[in-house]
Amino acid sequence: MSRRPASGPDPDFPYLSEYDRYSFPSPESWDDSIIAAGGNLSPGMLLSAYEQGLFPWYNPDDPVLWQSPETRFIIFPEKLHVSASMKKILNKGVFSISLDRDFQGVIQGCAAKERPGQDGTWITGDIIAAYTELHRLGWAHSAEAYAEGELVGGCYGIRLGNAFFGESMFARVSNASKAAFLTLARLLFADEIRFIDCQLPSEHLRSLGGTEMGRPEFLALLKETLAPRNVFLGEGRLCSPRGADAADRRGNWGQRYGAQCGAQWK
Repeated sequence: MSRRPASGPDPDFPYLSEYDRYSFPSPESWDDSIIAAGGNLSPGMLLSAYEQGLFPWYNPDDPVLWQSPETRFIIFPEKLHVSASMKKILNKGVFSISLDRDFQGVIQGCAAKERPGQDGTWITGDIIAAYTELHRLGWAHSAEAYAEGELVGGCYGIRLGNAFFGESMFARVSNASKAAFLTLARLLFADEIRFIDCQLPSEHLRSLGGTEMGRPEFLALLKETLAPRNVFLGEGRLCSPRGADAADRRGNWGQRYGAQCGAQWK
């Protein structure tokens, strides 16, 4: 990578389009979770990182740090857990759930969320701009939970082929983020997603079915999952990920598949 800036993305690092790729150091033999530092948050840089099992996570005063935790937290389709109380909430329609309706509102909500033991947020203005661009290109997706017409919770992440990488979630009222995430997860798993990467363990995600996996096992699973995928076919949208062109990926699949959000939970 080029000379590291004092903080944030390096302005001298080349911009990579969604079709450009960058080779990071392999995390397989690394002793730390931080695999590389520097670079920028252009589309090709971010997509390259996720394809290689990395993601950006850094404090506002740091350069961009590319992480691959030694222990990864994953949700598999057969492990997704929906409690009886959550099923009642979902079936009663306490929240109106939508897809890709307000990506900006969701990522801003995640950035504003207070987290115990943390000063500020890692979701900086640079992160918001970068993932909003990935959303515009059709790679990043959101699920929103509304109550009385107001956005009260949601989550967002990135889809590559049959893998989904969850980034963050927020709730302004109890159970809102769970409702959005579980609805999105059900649609993803119905569309042949093999796993949702939750990155780091938390009790909240554990209650939804998250399980730990060592880094070597995760990297092997990721490689196997993405092996059939051709990035030049534009496989970023939620449904029918193979063979979609860029215009189709930018289409509003949230409207096309929104009716499925209200399907009953058994």
